[in-house]
Amino acid sequence: MNVTPRSEAAPGRVLVTGHKGFTGRYVVAALRSAGYEVLGLVERPDDLESPGINLLDRAGVAGAIAEARPDAVIHLAAIAFVAHGDADEMYRTNVVGTRHLMEALAGLPTTLRSVLLASSANVYGNSDIELLSESVEPSPANDYAVSKLAMEYMAKLWLDRLPVILARPFNYTGVGQAENFLLPKIVSHFQRGERVIELGNIDVARDFQDVRFVADAYVRLLSANAAGQTVNLCSGTSVSLMQVIGMMQEIAGYEIEVRVNPAFVRGNEVARLTGDNRRLRSLIGPLDIIPLRTTLEWMFDSRKTP
Repeated sequence: MNVTPRSEAAPGRVLVTGHKGFTGRYVVAALRSAGYEVLGLVERPDDLESPGINLLDRAGVAGAIAEARPDAVIHLAAIAFVAHGDADEMYRTNVVGTRHLMEALAGLPTTLRSVLLASSANVYGNSDIELLSESVEPSPANDYAVSKLAMEYMAKLWLDRLPVILARPFNYTGVGQAENFLLPKIVSHFQRGERVIELGNIDVARDFQDVRFVADAYVRLLSANAAGQTVNLCSGTSVSLMQVIGMMQEIAGYEIEVRVNPAFVRGNEVARLTGDNRRLRSLIGPLDIIPLRTTLEWMFDSRKTP
């Protein structure tokens, strides 16, 4: 596969769905840093502050895409919280909403450079394979993962018309992520100096990444020879939840008591997710992997930043 250095990325008009979300804000910044013009799925695509278009509004999505005329797309808009609670909304947004987007993009009179769809490493489910590559058979263990895998299958119906890239990021975090996600919850407890934290499943390990790494990888994939590819975004190393707690105790300078609250224990919890990033490296070159401790320090110090 050809590797396209970051400096060779040609500028253009990139539409980002979910640009106001946690990941979207970092993707917008990374795109602008790389010289791209950023558009949003909003009433006026060049005004990112104008009212957003609901992905379930088929006509609205078609109209916004027709006006935006993007050269490439990064599709982030989705319900991304595993324990969201409303499976119907999750499936409609993640699958039907994405189909509306694909239909609108396929109707454009010009050829798109890339259409990157954010899926999830959750599609792998529970596996006894030590390092999960893109060739591992998906085995989703919750509705969120099923909705993302269904989105992937639906998107493949458009491969003859659109240059689709299916990105499977493993767990990632950073400043600005909501506290109902695990790592921000842990960091916020230490920021407040709390002495006890209640968690659910503690015997889990994840290939945690920094949102800035993910945003950078998304942007670099746009100019890579990646159409038709499914690509893991990961470090290749997993960190257990208790290791995270240990890092935070060192950063904050005190120990916290961890209690398991049965109400927080999820059924069908994926025990370990560790990704194989060889395909990503073959497509975009050397990876700017940020150590998890560095990310946690950034998050912990964020409250002190004006």
